[in-house]
This record gives sequence, C-alpha cells and structure tokens, in this order.
Amino acid sequence: MNDKSKNTFLKKTELFSSLNDEEMDNIINKMVLKQFKKNETILYEEDTNEFMYIILLGKVKAVRTTEDGKEIILAMHKSGSFFGEMSLLDGRTTPASVIATDDSLIAIIAKKDFFSIIFLHNKVTGNLLKILCSRLRRCWDTIQLLNFNNASHRTKMLFLMLVDDYGEKTKEGTILNIKLTHQDISDMTGLTRESVTRVIDKLQKKKEIVVLKNKVICLTHTFMDDDLTLPSR
Repeated sequence: MNDKSKNTFLKKTELFSSLNDEEMDNIINKMVLKQFKKNETILYEEDTNEFMYIILLGKVKAVRTTEDGKEIILAMHKSGSFFGEMSLLDGRTTPASVIATDDSLIAIIAKKDFFSIIFLHNKVTGNLLKILCSRLRRCWDTIQLLNFNNASHRTKMLFLMLVDDYGEKTKEGTILNIKLTHQDISDMTGLTRESVTRVIDKLQKKKEIVVLKNKVICLTHTFMDDDLTLPSR
C-alpha cells in the first residue's frame, strides 16, 4: 500500500479526520503495516502493550474470557477504528484480547510516536478525548444491558447500541451492517446461544426484525418505534 492509499484510509478514521495532508504524511511516516488472518490474535489479555493499532481494512473483536472459559465480546471494531491506546495512556496491561474476525490490514504506531502525535497535534488529542468519552458512555449502556433480566430486552438493547456504528436507514427499516451469528449475540449479551435463538425467532415472528443474507439484521419500523430506548446521553 502506497502513501496515497494510506492517506485515504487514515482520513476515514475519526481520530485523524481533522488533519491536513502534510500532518497526515507525518503520521504515515510513523506507521508500520501488518496483515492478520481471520481468527488470528492481535493482542492478548493482560499482555504489556507498546503499540496503538489502527484498522485500515477488516474487523476485530475485543474479548475477555471468564473463569469457566466463556468468551465475552466487549467491543467490535471495524475499518477506521483503533485500539491499544488504553495501555499506552495508563501504562497497565491490555484489558482484553483482540482477535481479527476478518482478514485485516492494521497500521501499528509505537508508544513514543503515539505520544509525539498527541502532543504535537491538538486536533488529534481532541478527537481522542471525544472517542474515549463515547466508549465510556458505551460501557454505561452495556452495564444497563446486563441489568436486564429479560432476554428479549437484552437482545434489543444490543441492537440499539449497534445502530450508532453500523446502522443504515432504509425504507424497510434500519439495517445493521455487521454480520452477527447467534453465538456473537450470545457473547455480547451474556445470554446462552439457545436463549438468543428463541429471542431472534420471536422477533422475526413479530416482524420486529428481518434477518437478511450474510446474517445482516434489519430492524423494522415496528422495532424502532418500541419504547425500549437507550438512555439520554
């Protein structure tokens, strides 16, 4: 990938979207590109991390494993997102493992270069703070989700949380442009796979959702008009 292509991809990232071409070239010079295969682990939970990772192509998931071996998905990151910055900021170990869910091309920036960038570019620092605040609010939403005892409410809350990042409004409803298996939904809600399957079947029968090809879900107008909404933020 040449510098022009890197520039194009970086401009699509919220973190660097405010930079001009000269500032972007400065950051590109600090990047190293690495490819990861689907299901390959990029970061391991509790490892010491010395890099920030920017997804140019592909998708990853951040997961933690419970004592009984169950995998909990904490976040899904797509092209244009980044991860690994938390360990750089607080000096502690990585809070979750990060695994490629598709073949992915990742730009890697070393710790010293990361701090050089945020100290030299106020626009990047401002964007970083906004993104971290957004992630904190998402954590609050997740806590609310897990407090629902009703499996249907948990699942619907998850779909609403995904609308911000993956939602596309159409005549038929809001399409979530992310492939979700029943196991993915289970790992993101703390429900059993069997419970998720029952909820999905019920929502389809009530015409609140439509499962499209490639496991993409459309939230119908009936779903979006429901009184279950995210808290005011």
